Amino acid sequence: MKYYIGIDLGGTNIAVGIVDENNRIVAKKSVPTNAPRAVEAYVDDMIKTTLELCESTNIALKDVEWIGVGSPGSVNPVSGTVERAHNLGITSAPVAKLIEEKTSVKCFIENDANAAAYGEFIAGAAKDATNAVCVTIGTGVGGGIIFNGKIYSGSNFCGAEMGHCVIEYNGLQCNCGRKGCLERYCSATALIDQTKAAMTEHSDSAMWDECGGNIDDVNGRTAFDAMKKGDKSAKEVVEGFIGYLACGCANFINIFQPDVLLIGGGISKEGETLLKPLRDIVQKEAFNGDAKNATKIVAASLGNDAGIIGAAMLGLLYN
Repeated sequence: MKYYIGIDLGGTNIAVGIVDENNRIVAKKSVPTNAPRAVEAYVDDMIKTTLELCESTNIALKDVEWIGVGSPGSVNPVSGTVERAHNLGITSAPVAKLIEEKTSVKCFIENDANAAAYGEFIAGAAKDATNAVCVTIGTGVGGGIIFNGKIYSGSNFCGAEMGHCVIEYNGLQCNCGRKGCLERYCSATALIDQTKAAMTEHSDSAMWDECGGNIDDVNGRTAFDAMKKGDKSAKEVVEGFIGYLACGCANFINIFQPDVLLIGGGISKEGETLLKPLRDIVQKEAFNGDAKNATKIVAASLGNDAGIIGAAMLGLLYN
């Protein structure tokens, strides 16, 4: 049996997993990222956690085929460098080289959203596809593109920034500097803001009950849960959110025409409550929407494990 190490270097946690040749996670462990820190501190924690996993599973590090890392920010997989990761506080960091020097194991690195998309392609909801687009809805909106079985990130490794495609000209200000970005309308953060605005306008909304009367406890499920109980204002919030998301998804389909478009992140747990109306709108707006080979829109299936599995399998692309 062959084994690989997959590391998801997140803004909150560093998740490490041992993955076998069947793309199954044998064991995993996470530690706090404690960002921002020096790059050497992140590397030390990644290696320490890896060694602890190896010890607990009786898998020697020397028997690991390679180590893969998914990192936020702009990542150059050719040089093994994290070029810019603002939330980690690092710039031009030779992460792969540092790991190789301390472990004597080959290391590959990719953007974390790209790694997660590759995980879904290798072992998840896109495993039967040739071309796939993954839209991950979290604090922001991330994305990954699989083109002819490979990760597509553009000529400068900054591609697939799905969240920063404009869907409303001169719309809401985004942290990236643009206005009207998808992220400002379809992230979990945006959904929470939309829910709070509706609650403030409708004091009798069931959304208040869902958060125990405390508007600070609103989350991404609040409007969906209240809508399921028949609340009109919650229904308007959800429909608006899905409408914006459909606009973005139709754009991505019109550009890439993938076999499958995945919706990931916590919001994907809403299942058909989210996906059915999303498909209905996209079918009307996207080119080729009525064709038998139209893009399928489905929920991502691996959850937080996608980043670990995708990172662990990066050697298939770059070795």
